[in-house]
Amino acid sequence: MEHVKPLRADGRRNRERIVAVAAELVGRDGAQVSLEEIARRAGVGSATLHRHFPSRQSLLEAVFRDGVAQLCARASSQPGADPAAELAAWLEDLTVYTVTHRGLAAALLTGPDGLTAEEVCSTDKLLDVLSVLVARASSAGAIHARATTQDLLMLANAIAVANEDDPLTASRVLRLALTGIWP
Repeated sequence: MEHVKPLRADGRRNRERIVAVAAELVGRDGAQVSLEEIARRAGVGSATLHRHFPSRQSLLEAVFRDGVAQLCARASSQPGADPAAELAAWLEDLTVYTVTHRGLAAALLTGPDGLTAEEVCSTDKLLDVLSVLVARASSAGAIHARATTQDLLMLANAIAVANEDDPLTASRVLRLALTGIWP
């Protein structure tokens, strides 16, 4: 078994900053954003970026996994005080993330070190956290009994696809759709 040396604190900060800047730029410019621009904006040299991420694919994978983890953490951190508002806010977060990172999953599938659809797919993770929010809203009588977790995930994704690169319209359309599911 190969032992991986843990990163020093400065290395960890550099890696986190690279991923954060890459996420911002991928959201703005797409998955083909310049690696040199990412390094420059992160305040590191190109060699540092490549030491942490030897390929564009490895950086995009880190951005994707980090984004999904953040979405899941936001869902898990909801206190349950206002189940309908918490569900709506998280669905909007998911829709906006999907709109602004639309090309990311495709780039991971088709890159030179292309991942399999199973490796990229995070649907199960998203469904797990969404199911908690849906159960709370349903228990509170805040959504129709017929509205399922899968339905709401499909709704968010469909709105994101229909409004590619336009997060404001996607948010507005989602809010309009959600008003139709509240009793």
